[in-house]
Amino acid sequence: MQILNKQHFFFIGVGGAGMSAIAQYLAGNGKHISGSDRLFAHSENDHIRHQLEQEHIACYLQDGSGITEATEAVIISTAIEDTNIEVAKARALNIPIILRADLLAAICASKRTIAVAGTSGKSTTTAMLFHILHENGVSPSLITGAGLASLQQGGKIGNAFVGQSDWLLIEADESDGTLVKYKPEIGLLLSIDKDHKELEELFDIFQTFKNHTQKQFVVNHAHPLAVKYSVDAQQDFGEGSPFYGSDFRQEGFHIEFQVQGFPVSIPTIGRHNMENALACMAVAHLLGVNVMQCAEALKTYGGIYRRHQLLGVKRGITLIDDYAHNPAKIAASIKACQPVGERLIAWFQPHGYGPTRFIRKELVDEISASLRPQDEIWMSEIYYAGGTAVKDISAGDLISDLQAKGVKAYFIEDRIALFQKLIPALHAGDVLLLMGARDPGLEKLAKTVYEMI
Repeated sequence: MQILNKQHFFFIGVGGAGMSAIAQYLAGNGKHISGSDRLFAHSENDHIRHQLEQEHIACYLQDGSGITEATEAVIISTAIEDTNIEVAKARALNIPIILRADLLAAICASKRTIAVAGTSGKSTTTAMLFHILHENGVSPSLITGAGLASLQQGGKIGNAFVGQSDWLLIEADESDGTLVKYKPEIGLLLSIDKDHKELEELFDIFQTFKNHTQKQFVVNHAHPLAVKYSVDAQQDFGEGSPFYGSDFRQEGFHIEFQVQGFPVSIPTIGRHNMENALACMAVAHLLGVNVMQCAEALKTYGGIYRRHQLLGVKRGITLIDDYAHNPAKIAASIKACQPVGERLIAWFQPHGYGPTRFIRKELVDEISASLRPQDEIWMSEIYYAGGTAVKDISAGDLISDLQAKGVKAYFIEDRIALFQKLIPALHAGDVLLLMGARDPGLEKLAKTVYEMI
């Protein structure tokens, strides 16, 4: 908690989703915030720098120039290496170096925190719950990993908000193991699937998360692996609980279902988003917001950045951009988009050689099981963010595995060359789904692809 008494914070990698959210939250609470990012060295990322500066965050190149004797704490993520020039300068000046997760844990301890966890659905559920609570007068603060469209419309990054109440809503990530640091008042567990870590390690992380939850633990009773944590959970959602959805149907970019006799209508796609909404209702109930109030708020849910984001329809071809990157998310995204058109053409860019190698079998199994006979999957090469990765696997290997299963699967290393070949073969009624994560160039790519159609 003492870290929050400091006034001058410097974030290394401030352009990242997780870092920028905390930086904005602290700036909104009157702290002096500055930061650096290697993204700032490239002009195509000027919009990120401009958005941060609008939030009163001073931005620097990652060369140490932003760290001075006035800096009271330097914030890093687990991705920042000890050899980083700014880490070295902070040590030379005897400035405390704080992990992002430890800072977030201190913030959580200062508020009545709701932590949303699980290997899939965190960002969307956090956004839905924020929208429900905000529309019903709760006014929570927000620290999450994806920008909310409702906040972005005002020119903001959209992944942070300083509310008027004591409640704080956070997206709690398990990928680097830091989830165990948080001690929320309410903990929500959505799902458990192999992603970044083996299931056994994930079980331990989520068990600790449950043990650290101070008051109410909410779990998805419909998820086969998450349900093991529901034995003494204070609240469940999904089949067998009071928060169960029925009569699901999807028409275009719109889903409808029933909960406790109330009709629910949300401008989004996918059965998985019904589960996300049910999770929100279970948590909102603990704060005195009933199902009817939740349903009314969800009518105007605006969605989040790169989560089934409809970029437009051109020549009868629907273009959708999505953050899906692990097997469960990719399968859910494919299934959600299939009802939108007659044929689905999916493009996926894996990120990281290690992660791709780790989930190779699961990726192939989930993709092959999700695609219909008329659908196709295309991939370009794995996104490489730098470092010392062993490049002993290619996206082409995944495509070969899929072809062996009889899937219409194609690999072209360069993604622009891929779309130059793919787009002329599209026709009215097709849905083109773009999937990938971590690569900051994906937003620009999506706009380029739309222009090419």
